[in-house]
Amino acid sequence: MATMVTRTLETRRERIIATLLLSLAIPCSAQMGVILALLAGNVKGLWIFVSIMTIIFLFVGYLAAKLMPGEKPLFYMEIPPLRWPKVSNVFTKTYTRVEWYFKEILPLFILASILIWVGRITGLFDLVVNLLSYPVSWIGLPKEAATAFLYGFFRRDFGAAGLYDLKDAGILTGIPLIVSIVTLALFMPCIAQFSMTIKERGLKMALGMAAFIFPFAFFAGFIVNKLLNALGVTI
Repeated sequence: MATMVTRTLETRRERIIATLLLSLAIPCSAQMGVILALLAGNVKGLWIFVSIMTIIFLFVGYLAAKLMPGEKPLFYMEIPPLRWPKVSNVFTKTYTRVEWYFKEILPLFILASILIWVGRITGLFDLVVNLLSYPVSWIGLPKEAATAFLYGFFRRDFGAAGLYDLKDAGILTGIPLIVSIVTLALFMPCIAQFSMTIKERGLKMALGMAAFIFPFAFFAGFIVNKLLNALGVTI
């Protein structure tokens, strides 16, 4: 929905920057819920996560604004007269939004579930998990976390839930837990977000964003892991 709202921005440049930041540094509400559960009772870890995501958001946004050609528009919107809404209009608008959701968005979640099912029964997921285990180990995480990252592409909350299972099993704690959460939050957007990006920005731009986000997420995880260990941070 946030990607759709970028239509209100005046220039193509601003729409691209906003879409990039949404895909990279803004977790969806479902994923954020699981992340907060992962960091429940860990105030220090929560502040570290929020600080890192804020720094990355501002840094990438600043670089994108500097590197992309074009002028900065003066964004403003005329506020319409505020009146009491009509009950009939509220129901009509609610109906149209729900209808749109079931027609446009729900099929994407069904498709993601089907792809997960096909990947598991064909053994394709095992191959991809083995490939992901290398960058996962490179940033200091257990190889079991690779499955969470794979599922995170299809549904971001599935990926975060996978990390939660690893935490419950005692496999993911301390600095690796923070590194995994940061990396997954920055990881490639889920298939629903990716599809919406294609629809709004085009296939070429969506693939370009994915090509940047995937290595950047693991690079950021590597830096966070090294930095926290070098500073002797205990979580």
